[in-house]
Amino acid sequence: MKAVGGALHFPAAATATTTTPSPSFFSFARRLPLPSHFPRLNFTRATLAEEGRAVSTATTSNMGEEDSGNVRKDLANLFERSLRVTVPSEADVEPLIAACTGKFGDYQCNNAMGLWQKIKGASEFKAPRAVGEALKNNLPHSDMVRSLEVAGPGFVNVVLSESWISKTIHKMLINGIQTWAPRISVAKVVVDFSSPNIAKEMHVGHLRSTIIGDTLARMFEFSNVEVLRRNHVGDWGTQFGMLIEFLFEMFPNWEDARETAIADLQKFYKDSKKRFDEDPAFKERAQKAVVRLQGGEAKYRKAWAQICDISRKEFDGVYQRLGIRLEEKGESFYNPYIPDVLEKLSNLGLVEESQGARVIRVQGYEIPLIVVKSDGGFNYASTDLTALWYRLNEERAEWIIYVTDVGQSQHFEMFFKAARRAGWLPADSNTYPRVSHVGFGLVLGEDGKRFRTRNTEVVRLVDLLDEAKSRSKATLIGREKDKEWSEEELDQIAEAIGYGAVKYADLKNNRLTNYTFNFDQMLNDKGNTAVYLLYAHARICSIIRKSGVDIEELKKTGEIKLDHPTERALGVHLLRFAETVEEACANLLPNVLCDYLYNLSENFGKFYENCQVVGSNEQTSRLLLCESTAVVIRQCFHLLGIVPVYKI
Repeated sequence: MKAVGGALHFPAAATATTTTPSPSFFSFARRLPLPSHFPRLNFTRATLAEEGRAVSTATTSNMGEEDSGNVRKDLANLFERSLRVTVPSEADVEPLIAACTGKFGDYQCNNAMGLWQKIKGASEFKAPRAVGEALKNNLPHSDMVRSLEVAGPGFVNVVLSESWISKTIHKMLINGIQTWAPRISVAKVVVDFSSPNIAKEMHVGHLRSTIIGDTLARMFEFSNVEVLRRNHVGDWGTQFGMLIEFLFEMFPNWEDARETAIADLQKFYKDSKKRFDEDPAFKERAQKAVVRLQGGEAKYRKAWAQICDISRKEFDGVYQRLGIRLEEKGESFYNPYIPDVLEKLSNLGLVEESQGARVIRVQGYEIPLIVVKSDGGFNYASTDLTALWYRLNEERAEWIIYVTDVGQSQHFEMFFKAARRAGWLPADSNTYPRVSHVGFGLVLGEDGKRFRTRNTEVVRLVDLLDEAKSRSKATLIGREKDKEWSEEELDQIAEAIGYGAVKYADLKNNRLTNYTFNFDQMLNDKGNTAVYLLYAHARICSIIRKSGVDIEELKKTGEIKLDHPTERALGVHLLRFAETVEEACANLLPNVLCDYLYNLSENFGKFYENCQVVGSNEQTSRLLLCESTAVVIRQCFHLLGIVPVYKI
């Protein structure tokens, strides 16, 4: 699969309708035979359209029904039939549909030019425009289309029917926003995100992985995909010998001390590391402690478990604040599987000796991928390969997504290539089962360097969230909201705005870029900020409340009419919600959804500026349009992990 103009698209492959992993992949399965599993998925591939976010969409089984909630896909189904009639000899050509802005219509079919290049001289068409005219004339009748016009060298511009737009939005209001969920042809996805290290506090560096990963998981879940939210914590390795030995030394009664023993995790880790680096005798004891831990000695396992438990409580506090759900399967979980996985790889002839280590050669890299260190220990590569094997064979995931900083790109590329050499993954990286590294840039301070405190320490995530809430609350109190609201309401709204501002400031940026962390900008109530969007939602809710109308009853009896240009523009933008979520999933880019949300708010602002709602002759229709906008905004907030507020 490739990201095609925002759609997750799975057209049929040229020679088969299924993706079949190599025989070595099948033989590697531990339990259920993979041939009985993966072919049933019927995943296929697509090509990325270069112009105008055009989407190539395969015909679905209900091709005649223009009611999927995805306008672009519904139009593609119509043009699919037109293409089959217009150029029956070109059965592999799929419709290229793009959303339009301005005077050209609402959508556009862009097939004529490409088709002309393929068929000129062998058909009755004399120019690309003639192909466009034929595509227009052969389009089946549909209630969704008001008019068609051919422009330039064959572009078919589509204007949607206002009546159809209104009915489609109203149907969503009655049946729920879930009816606009994208239809993605993937059953199970693993999203591996957050992944802090045990005995280290979460800091601003964990912010992006946690927020981006959660949003990706939410979007797939909304699209009815089973998502395995995996927290691959660093809970195993040589550092635990150092931590355990330091615990024993500092707290002889460590079993009774529990949380109080290492309440300040960051300080505990630093002190133990300093001792490890400066005291050879301590270093030797720590190295022996690792052997005892990995050998299963009860005392060391118990101390290790205690350190892990204390860390988890710290992590869970942050996750609860951010509304993050995760299931931990850390490095220690996969450790028992590593020897068997490496044996399988060795039997395939992939593992070789190199300077005392065991490595896998990867095409394009002079340095091999080390899977067993020269001292016999395992490393990230051995753990990650084992985790991938487990996710493919035991958890039966079709798409495994890793959310880490771009600095780890080479590691992921190398271990993905090693997995392809083993036959675990198809050679085509866009065919299922597949893997993706979702890289992201740095969080910078205003000095353009990594975001740190004044004494050059990394910023603790809890401190950052506290500051966001505190600033938000101070602003609300400055507006005398403490006199209008209860203390509980004030606290809840301050938290929703503060945390939402932090999340949105990150997610609105293309994840591959660095961004500057600035509280003043992210808490500004003007421009593309969470505060502005939360205010916009609260304003819509206020309009509905002040009308005194029971909106639920109005849904049953009222109708939406789109007579004013700003009403129509708002309606069309609402209908683009499903294709936007699909695009964000396809490209693994949350900022696509943020752009949609901001533009939705802008469209509503123009509508409200030009169209009186309460007390107008069109009150019923416009209240329903307000409610429709609020419903979509709330769903966008949910996908971004932002808690909506209903009054400001």
